[in-house]
Amino acid sequence: MTSAADGIVDLYSRRASDFDADRTKSLFERAWLDAFLAQVPLSGSILDLGCGSGEPIGRYLIQSGRVVTGVDASPALIALCRERFIDQSWVVADMRGLDLAQQFDGLVVWHSAIHLTPEDQNGMFAVYRHHVKPGGVLMFTSSSEAGEHVGEWRGEPLYHGSLSPEAYQDHLTHAGFELLEHRTSDPDCGVATVWLARRLMRD
Repeated sequence: MTSAADGIVDLYSRRASDFDADRTKSLFERAWLDAFLAQVPLSGSILDLGCGSGEPIGRYLIQSGRVVTGVDASPALIALCRERFIDQSWVVADMRGLDLAQQFDGLVVWHSAIHLTPEDQNGMFAVYRHHVKPGGVLMFTSSSEAGEHVGEWRGEPLYHGSLSPEAYQDHLTHAGFELLEHRTSDPDCGVATVWLARRLMRD
């Protein structure tokens, strides 16, 4: 599993056009995105961490009127974002240990941190806290239970990792976030397990 986890960035860099073609654009995530946006000022800033090709989530966030910064470790995917949305900021970087020296009103981590090992995910909550303003919101997805799994996509191994629900809740609490909404295996959102939390004003 280690090699599959280590190969995620290379996979999405080599197969960027395939990923973009396969990524459904139906925006089945809309209800959760709207719940997130309801917590973000109309002129607010959003960090899309693991933004992929910017479709469809980045586009929806931009069309809502927010200012979006997207981060992805794949240069090829960031190149697609820059072609499509020239007025936004797009950064090639690994989310692990990220420091943009900026805080945002909202942070989205949609189906991206799930490609990190559980150990690396443990360290992500310091990154989330560092980039969310007090009072700002964080939304991320996970698997429904702890574990690691290597699937297959277009004939190549595709790694997924997850902490337990209890571990995610503990990390949120210790990082100074309060849980606003959570649903496990949401049938209306492609059975995604979704977490929406707000950073406390004081913690």
